[in-house]
Amino acid sequence: MGAYLLEWLSLFFRWFHVIAGVAWIGASFYFVWLDLSLRKPPQWKTDKGISGDLWAVHGGGFYEIAKYKLEPEEMPKTLHWFKWEAYTTWLTGAAMMSIVYYANATAYLIDPSKIAFTDVGAIATSLLFLFGSYFIYEVIVRSHLGKNALIFSTLIFILLVIASWGSYQLFSDRASFIHIGAILGTVMVGNVFFGIMPAQRALVDCVQRGEKPGKEVAELALQAKNRSLMNNYFTLPLIFTMISNHYPMMYAHEQGWLVLVFVGVITATARHYFNQKHLGHKKPRYLVIPAILTVLLIIWMRPEPIEPAPVTPATASVVPTANNSTPPATSAVTDTNADTDATVSTSTTTTAAVPVSASADDAMMNVVHTRCSTCHAAQPTQQGFAAPPAGIILQSPNDLKTHKAKIVTAVQTGYMPLGNITQLTDAERQQLVAYVSAL
Repeated sequence: MGAYLLEWLSLFFRWFHVIAGVAWIGASFYFVWLDLSLRKPPQWKTDKGISGDLWAVHGGGFYEIAKYKLEPEEMPKTLHWFKWEAYTTWLTGAAMMSIVYYANATAYLIDPSKIAFTDVGAIATSLLFLFGSYFIYEVIVRSHLGKNALIFSTLIFILLVIASWGSYQLFSDRASFIHIGAILGTVMVGNVFFGIMPAQRALVDCVQRGEKPGKEVAELALQAKNRSLMNNYFTLPLIFTMISNHYPMMYAHEQGWLVLVFVGVITATARHYFNQKHLGHKKPRYLVIPAILTVLLIIWMRPEPIEPAPVTPATASVVPTANNSTPPATSAVTDTNADTDATVSTSTTTTAAVPVSASADDAMMNVVHTRCSTCHAAQPTQQGFAAPPAGIILQSPNDLKTHKAKIVTAVQTGYMPLGNITQLTDAERQQLVAYVSAL
């Protein structure tokens, strides 16, 4: 029942997170477009303190939009603020991180082949990694380095490359991508909370008091604009990390951190093209470069060709199951968590010869039942799973054939089993890939 309720919580917060994210990113795109599309107004508007205007048509009507250099002639009775989209996106994202990666750290957050964290240790390291990264960003953006766009952008890019590499040394491959997305999201919401909103409040306070905004307020407004533009460049890489858990070929690549860097450069450069276009500067090279980089990335990431090899019962390395005459070797592994003191029973890495009478299908299905079907079954027996991941059931050769492409990619890259929780051996992995490829 606990896993079932956790699935409902995951569904609710994921749905809420996507809705809030669409609203936030949509507003970000719109206001950056709006700001970059403003043109010099006629003199009578300039005399009123308007720095730029534009006309638009939408929904069957014309819109006249004007931006004041600082303060309007008088404070409007109704003033719309844009902040809750950002806060809601971050809060629901934090909830998703807790539900998926912290509540089930053994399966999703920890990779014992990298660092054999305890659940508490992994969660603490994750929080330190996320908020430590944001603290470094905030120190830089508030320093003199933050006032030089080129130096600031270059420094942030270098730090993100280091963070991408570092996340791969600490966490599971899938969690590594999510952590970079969480850093981007935290930086973005921090820009809103600590930069954009204080500047807007200072400006509104001046207008309400009937005072002309001074140099300090003007500098805050400029910093807010720069932070908003930084958020704009982060949006596409952030969206990629949000959907990346559906594509193990990306994060399970042996150089996954470098794949993430490539994607970040590609998406941010594409975003730059549209920002320049809004300013009236058509520079197609900022689309051509990402296109070339994408092709190069596809070529570089291509998997080695698979040569299906026959699996003979006499040489297959498997772990016997209840279907065999030899009982499976198991051991009770006590996993003490901060949240639950649960005892998880997992199979040990045992190699046994299959009787000569067993067929190749039987041999490989024993591997599948032991290593895969604990999660990918109609009723999973693995703790923490109320339903088979992605709805994929793997209990028969026909199931393997149906999901052949996904299985080959997930097993070959090492993505499955998650965190190798069922201890699939390298020999079994190679045999399984060869067997499924031949179906």
